Amino acid sequence: MSDTPFGFGLPPEEPEDGDEGKKKDPQSGGGQGPANPFGFGLSGAGGPGGGADNPFAAMFGSLNPTDLGAAFQQLGQMLSYEGGPVNWDMAKQIARQTVSQGTADGTKDASVGPAERTAVQEAVRLADLWLDDVTSLPSGAGTAVAWSRAEWVEATLPAWQELVDPVAERVGTAMGDVLPEEMQAMAGPLIGMMRSMGGAMFGTQIGQAVGVLAGEVVGSTDIGLPLGPAGKAALLPVNIETFGKDLSVPQEEVRLYLALREAAHQRLFAHVPWLRSHLFGAVDGYARGIKVDTAKLEDVVGQFDPQNPEQLQDALQQGMFQPEDTPEQKAALARLETALALVEGWVDAVVHAAAKPRLSSADALRETLRRRRASGGPAEQTFATLIGLELRPRRLRDASRLWASLTDARGVDGRDALWAHPDMLPTATDLDDPDGFVHREQIDFSELDKMLGEAAGGSEKPNLKKDDDTKGDETE
Repeated sequence: MSDTPFGFGLPPEEPEDGDEGKKKDPQSGGGQGPANPFGFGLSGAGGPGGGADNPFAAMFGSLNPTDLGAAFQQLGQMLSYEGGPVNWDMAKQIARQTVSQGTADGTKDASVGPAERTAVQEAVRLADLWLDDVTSLPSGAGTAVAWSRAEWVEATLPAWQELVDPVAERVGTAMGDVLPEEMQAMAGPLIGMMRSMGGAMFGTQIGQAVGVLAGEVVGSTDIGLPLGPAGKAALLPVNIETFGKDLSVPQEEVRLYLALREAAHQRLFAHVPWLRSHLFGAVDGYARGIKVDTAKLEDVVGQFDPQNPEQLQDALQQGMFQPEDTPEQKAALARLETALALVEGWVDAVVHAAAKPRLSSADALRETLRRRRASGGPAEQTFATLIGLELRPRRLRDASRLWASLTDARGVDGRDALWAHPDMLPTATDLDDPDGFVHREQIDFSELDKMLGEAAGGSEKPNLKKDDDTKGDETE
């Protein structure tokens, strides 16, 4: 029996250059195609990206009779899934298979060799030394690692689960709610099967998106969120090589600049303890305001045919999420976009300050990374479809200018002191007027210092004095 009877097999833990593609069915067309990288795209189904319109054709289309039993066993496992809203076991399998197929430009995953591992460790170590001169936050990377794409998938899936599960849960609940109450008891088995299929379809979509994103990212913090383990700076040598191929910049400089960005992110997330929960909470807050398109879901449920479960996949791929057009939802979106912009803007500012005097290509690399983050990639678009949200810092340049103004006005320590509490950070309105924020905050804190100094007394004096000192330090 073949190792991958219907496209769900795992690639090797330590892939070798190009070997994965040779192990696939030669009739599979060599993997996923660029036109629809987030359809089911399982191997053996009618050419590149085969099976995007019919996942079961993708599963069974290329089977020989000896594999049929294994295929039905896999199908039974999918239908009997009783876990959370997303079948994350399936997501992991699909992500690893997508990685093994390679990217649209033909680049295959590869195991990381000793020389690449050493180069990444040295780049992160040097990056941390340079960052010491431009930020008061100490190093946040206890270790530096070089990952293959498959290793990136393994390390980041827990973070994706935290991001996606809340929205997927809403869909699972909505699947049962669209049926009249008097029918829900009678349709119990059908609802259970639909939820199992929904978890499988979500798992497939997420798995393929994660797998494709693994072919694009260069580190663990590319989207502005800490996706990897805490304190571990990670770079992907195979993707760094692809990223720098057409830039006319020495590979060593590309690696070092990307190491600066990864190390800067690690400092921020390690020494601003509330930041991770703040960002993930902003995503969750926005997700709570998303409503499921019940009309579309009712149509899917009303026409649901157990013999054509790909209908659920099609509905997910087309998107069933609509943001509520309310002041609360708009405020949640503004908070999230501002938080992402402030993180990316701070990293952009400190990395430029560290790289500009030392790397001749600093300006070119900075602009390339800015455009890359602003435009996003096809995998990010898929996550936008699945969770109704683009994880993109739309106001990156505005935020970078604000942090630069703060550096000029307050110095490195005064700038970084704003990360002490989320209420001290600039708002979306402040991004429109960076200079106004800088000078207004100085005046406000000075006046508050004077007022608290005059009013302090009695048993409240220690607490007031503590707050006073904290806020005073932030303006120095």
